[in-house]
Amino acid sequence: MLFYSFESQEQRRAAGGSAFIEIQYCRHPAGTPIGELVDCVTHWQNDSLYVADANAFYREYGGIFTGGVYGNRKRGTVDLWGINYYEPTRTRAILERLYEQTPDDFAPLAAWLIRAKEYNGFYVLGM
Repeated sequence: MLFYSFESQEQRRAAGGSAFIEIQYCRHPAGTPIGELVDCVTHWQNDSLYVADANAFYREYGGIFTGGVYGNRKRGTVDLWGINYYEPTRTRAILERLYEQTPDDFAPLAAWLIRAKEYNGFYVLGM
């Protein structure tokens, strides 16, 4: 299993502490400047999706998670050691690629991303 969710911070800590990539909803309103979106992230949300194996995630999903905005405001392939912001249009494109490519264990991620449509995109927060 590649993706995990936790009901509390205590449960996450017991499962590995901070040794996770966090996929988190962006709760900032539409129209928020990109600089603010990548500068004010609060880690470890209970409704986030967590990834314990960075290598497996990159191997399976690195080509799917493209075009995210890094902390330095540039775009590219997912950075597993930094902040990646994906706006709502990217969320839709990522979902489409998931269903086309069907990588290992994609169902929990797809379900989570469907709920991301209610937000201003999402983040992949590296380790």
